[in-house]
Amino acid sequence: MKNVTDSFVSLGHWPSAGSFGFNTDILSTNLINLSVVLGVLIFFGKGVCAGCLLSDLLDNRKQRILNTIRNSEELRGGAIERLEKARARLRKVEMEADQFRVNGYSEIEREKLNLINSTSKTLEQLENYKNDTIRFEQQRAINQVRQRVFQQALRGALGTLNSCLNNELHLRTISANIGMLGSMKEITD
Repeated sequence: MKNVTDSFVSLGHWPSAGSFGFNTDILSTNLINLSVVLGVLIFFGKGVCAGCLLSDLLDNRKQRILNTIRNSEELRGGAIERLEKARARLRKVEMEADQFRVNGYSEIEREKLNLINSTSKTLEQLENYKNDTIRFEQQRAINQVRQRVFQQALRGALGTLNSCLNNELHLRTISANIGMLGSMKEITD
């Protein structure tokens, strides 16, 4: 950078009468050549060509920037619109989820009550079945005890009869019983 400023400073101090020679500093000669060429173009072209090119380039760049901004604004507007739609859908889905949750909880409570009622009825039926079974077993036990008592009483009575009766009395008792059974048979027929 120092070379560039030195070349401009040295332009103001050129001796009015001096020798003609070549400047071997490439950076300063390129800068001088470029400034001479631009000066000639602007002077002879009166700024039309260089100004037109620069103006056209700037106008094109401005249009591209404006188009980019406009497209960005349209995209932004579309994105905002989609965002609002997405938020609305989210709110709707959240409300539906809350409704499902509430309905699910009430359904769970209803199923819980149904299960409790069903279990209660089943327990009541089992209790009734248990009581019926106990009564049946009691009745069966009572009947077995009666039958045993009757058999023992019958054995005792037969034993007493056999010891007390003689053969003749025994034959008469058997005949009387056969007669009673015969008359009972006639009644039932």
